[in-house]
Amino acid sequence: MKRKFTFLISSLLLSANLIHAQDSLMIRKIYDEALVNGKSYESLRYLCKNIGQRISGSANAQKAVEYSKKLMESYGFDKVYLQEVMVPHWVRGAKETAFIIDGKKRIPVPIAALGMTVATPKEGITANVIEVQSLKELATLGEAAIKGKIVFFNRAFDPRFIETGQAYGTAGDQRFMGPAVAAKYGAVGVIVRSLTESLDDYPHTGATLADKDGKNIPAAAISTKAANKLSAMLKMRKFPAAKFYFKQSCQLLPDVLSYNVVGELTGTEHPNKFITVGGHLDSWDLAEGAHDDGTGVIQSAEVLRIFKAIGYKPKNSVRAVFFMNEENGHKGGTKYAELAAQNKEEHIAAIETDEGGFTPRGFSFSDVSKDFITKVNTNWKSILEPYEVDQLTIGGSGTDIEPMKEKLPSVVLIGFRPDSQRYFDIHHTPNDVFENVNKRELELGGAGIAALIYLIDQHGF
Repeated sequence: MKRKFTFLISSLLLSANLIHAQDSLMIRKIYDEALVNGKSYESLRYLCKNIGQRISGSANAQKAVEYSKKLMESYGFDKVYLQEVMVPHWVRGAKETAFIIDGKKRIPVPIAALGMTVATPKEGITANVIEVQSLKELATLGEAAIKGKIVFFNRAFDPRFIETGQAYGTAGDQRFMGPAVAAKYGAVGVIVRSLTESLDDYPHTGATLADKDGKNIPAAAISTKAANKLSAMLKMRKFPAAKFYFKQSCQLLPDVLSYNVVGELTGTEHPNKFITVGGHLDSWDLAEGAHDDGTGVIQSAEVLRIFKAIGYKPKNSVRAVFFMNEENGHKGGTKYAELAAQNKEEHIAAIETDEGGFTPRGFSFSDVSKDFITKVNTNWKSILEPYEVDQLTIGGSGTDIEPMKEKLPSVVLIGFRPDSQRYFDIHHTPNDVFENVNKRELELGGAGIAALIYLIDQHGF
């Protein structure tokens, strides 16, 4: 009996070691294909340089849809198709102007209108400024202090966070909610410190809440250097107070028809079970949307291309999805989840890559237990460790895939986590250009995502 038990244990260990060896060999093939024959960098170059900014509803967004479909078709995926989705059409208009008024001096400062905000009057707005650090402080001051003024939200990034996305999260409410809340207290405009730790003269745009039932006031981001200058001037003199002027001509036009772009490798064993990987095809209008999120969509297509190139036929269907309208409406992600539920698809996992194309570090799993993450690390950490993409943690996933949790509750949502230290230096700025993407980092990211998808496809959770 003891011999039989020993033999059984030995057989199980041998089998486990054989599976591990097979997985290691396949992941090595994935990385070799990505690093030697990778197509991501040149595809991203075309998206950035030949198309450029891709804000939802724009002509360039449509060009990006057409290019993306052709790209996936050229890779020979089993299915390539479009999903119709109605998206907002917000237009920035003429370049914004702003300056601090100090007596007779006018000091120009860089600003950028926040996405979905409204225009100033044609002549612009001039008003006294009140500086606040939080929405709570705004509420404490109340209408008596705020009415008729421009509210200046000046809470800086907290540099103590190692993961800079956490700093973005703790500072972001002033940009997204601040203008709508300030309007309720009678403010005539809002200026928000750019969401970055960098000290420079590049304002960072980003979406703000448009209140359909309330009053919307013009809102813009101000560069961090200009924010420091304005704050210093406000502190130096109590009377007469420094004033601020800004002018912007943005407008919100009627919604337009756009598309998610979907490519698929159909599963050999479970064609109606899906593993999704995606990013967002749209970008803000200030630059080329290279890291946000050109790298993400191109990496997603690259995962499927790598599988085809090395001859890997997934058991489950694997989809690359280029979501439309993540930046100012999230309509693409919502539509994808609705259609998946409507078609009664079973989704095993969804991975979003929307934190830039920097050096890959690992993945975060949303809304999972400690036991789940312990199991994932026990099974996969050692096999991913040689490629330095083995940080498997509990955390967020991504805006585009979050709607899937409500519609498809069994899906596991996962965020791709590259190194975060440089991302918010260029996020939502004119500096988000192709030249700031490193080829090797980009290809390593695509390979890392492909490796995880291979493991999920082979072994599940």
